[in-house]
Formats: sequence, C-alpha cells, structure tokens
Amino acid sequence: MENHLSRYFTCVKIRNAIVIRRPPAPRVGTSVPAPGQPGEKSPSVTTTLTRRERQRAATVEEIKEVARGLMRDQGTTEVRFTDIAKEMGMTPPALYRYYADRDALLTELITDAYRELGTTVARAREERSPDDVAGRWIAVGRAYRDWARREPAQFALILGMPVPGYVAPEDGPTTDAARDAMSQLSSLFIRAAELGKLKEPLVREVSDEMAACAIDKHPELGDLVPPESFQAMIQAWATLHGATCLDVYGQFDWMGEEAREALFVSILRTAALASGFPVE
Repeated sequence: MENHLSRYFTCVKIRNAIVIRRPPAPRVGTSVPAPGQPGEKSPSVTTTLTRRERQRAATVEEIKEVARGLMRDQGTTEVRFTDIAKEMGMTPPALYRYYADRDALLTELITDAYRELGTTVARAREERSPDDVAGRWIAVGRAYRDWARREPAQFALILGMPVPGYVAPEDGPTTDAARDAMSQLSSLFIRAAELGKLKEPLVREVSDEMAACAIDKHPELGDLVPPESFQAMIQAWATLHGATCLDVYGQFDWMGEEAREALFVSILRTAALASGFPVE
C-alpha cells in the first residue's frame, strides 16, 4: 500500500505479504474487469464475449468464491488447490488452466477484497455531505468495522497476518487496490485541511525520519498537511484498525451490542480529537 495509501499514507506498509522484486508473474485468468476499476479500461459496449470466454470467466469467479468459502469455513487464509478442486468436482491439475499457482489466485483474492472494502467505505462516506467531515469520519469508521465483521476471512487476508509463503507482485494489482481502498480514509483529513478545520494534533513531536518521509513522499502537501498531521493520520488509522480487530476477533463479545457500538464510536472520536480532526 504505497503511493496511494491514499497518496497520503505512502510510508505505511500494510499489504498482507512480503514484497520482493521478481519478474512479473505470467498472466492468469481471463476474467473481465468491472468498468471503472483502477488501472483498467472499461470494456467497449460493443464487446461480445465468446461462449468459451464466458465459461472461462464464470469458472474463474467460481474458483474464487469457493476459495473464499473455504477460508470462512476453515477459519484460515491459506488455500489449497486440492481443496478447491474437490469442492468444484475438478482435478487439481485442471485449476492450473486458470491460475499459474496458488499465489496467482491469492493475488486476485486480495485485490478483490481491497476493492470491496474500498467500495463499502466510499459508499458510506458519500451518504454524508462533503463538508460534514466529522460525520464522514464516523461513517467511514463504522463501515470499515462492519465490513470486517461481515467478512472476517477477507479482512484477515488483506489486513491480518501475512499468508505463509505468499509473495505479492511488486507494484501489482494488490498495491493499486490497497491504495484505492485506504484513500477513502485519508481523503477525509485532506478535506478537513482544505476547509480549514484540521487542527494541530495532540502529539506534535515528529521524528526526523517521519518528517522526511512526509516531505519526500508527498511534497505536494506542503503546509496543508504538515508532518505532524501526516503522522496523526496514520495514528488515527492504526486506532481504527486496532479497535476493529478487537471487535472482529471477539474481544468485545462480553458487552451488549449497544455498549459495544457506543464504545467503538467513542474510540473513533478519541482518535479524531488526538489527531486534530474535527468531531462533533
């Protein structure tokens, strides 16, 4: 999640993988991308898929859905071609016609999860006025948490422990999707600054390394989002993510639902106040 974690969280690496340089992986699958996805062109309205192409695209989607189902049922982010093939009534070697290896499948699953999270958060944000940055922060935080509760396996896949042995393609689709998803959060801080509502954060001490990161990676921010506010954005996201993890993994189950919700909103407000972000 580099150059678009939202464009403003460049220094934070939260992609669920160890990234190393290697030659691009061979192209796998031929599923048709949805119109408007980052980095992809919308198909022409005159494009007509052949019967074979439609069947292949449907099989690719079925493979991914079965893999997600196995993750939910088994409570793990690891997937095996043998298990997927058994569920689909196929032989494991047949899956290699659609994916070069397990990593290729995981790359698509991670990309899809980031895009789903980003879409969910953006939809919640857009339900509030662009100038209601306080309302948007609460809405975005709740949407982030609610999606994680609905999709714990996908949440763990993209924001949990790295999948053993998985190596994401550098600057590949997972990076683009992660940038787009997290931009829904950091854009709120940018908007607050543009409205003149972003105040100094509670913690104003910034290490030389963090200040250099903010200036070097995003010189265009200038005085709009100074290094201490850049740092505060990351701290606010870390607080949101930490509270979400505690909720998703059952650490708040001893509370009633109303108390649990009130606690979560108070955590969002506390994070905002500490970061200088305006809250009601």
